[in-house]
Amino acid sequence: MRWIGLTLCLLLAAGCMKPSDMTQQARYYMGDAGLMDHYRINRSGNWRIQSDSQLYIAQGHFVPVGHPYSRPNVVAEEAFAAAVQVFPLVRRAEQPLGLDQALEQARAQRSDYLLYTRFARARDGASTVAEWEETRSFGDLGIDRANLQLVLMETSTRRVVDFVVIETKGGFLQFYKARPEDLLRRPLEDYTRRLLGR
Repeated sequence: MRWIGLTLCLLLAAGCMKPSDMTQQARYYMGDAGLMDHYRINRSGNWRIQSDSQLYIAQGHFVPVGHPYSRPNVVAEEAFAAAVQVFPLVRRAEQPLGLDQALEQARAQRSDYLLYTRFARARDGASTVAEWEETRSFGDLGIDRANLQLVLMETSTRRVVDFVVIETKGGFLQFYKARPEDLLRRPLEDYTRRLLGR
């Protein structure tokens, strides 16, 4: 009898939610339990920008702690792929730049904002038996992790309007992901949508 009551409650709850809401809730709880990829975005403010703002994206020269072999411009590339979905005028530096160089390039492109990114820390957990057998260290087992730092600046005034830290982790059920870079796109898409207030 108890199982019938529980089943009826679940069916009623499912009937009140849209499928997209159910998917989001399931992903949230499975991520919180460490079963699926999940991330946390910490912003210094709740700044929003106009949808027609011109955005220039660059990445610093900093090599991530714990993963020195990542592609040198990977965060800028992923941030660009995320930003072009919501902003019509986005440009990206082709290679890592210092902050002053990035601001000069942003001004030269007549961009309203510079999104300056840094791949602060990463951990590439061994995702296959073959990878683990190379070192045979239990410290190498586990999920991928990545920490990003983003600074959003007005190019005309050099004023910092948002400082962001993104912490992202792979999930146990998505153990096949090979590199921390695989964890970057979804949180960057989420952040660029938040810039528009979505």
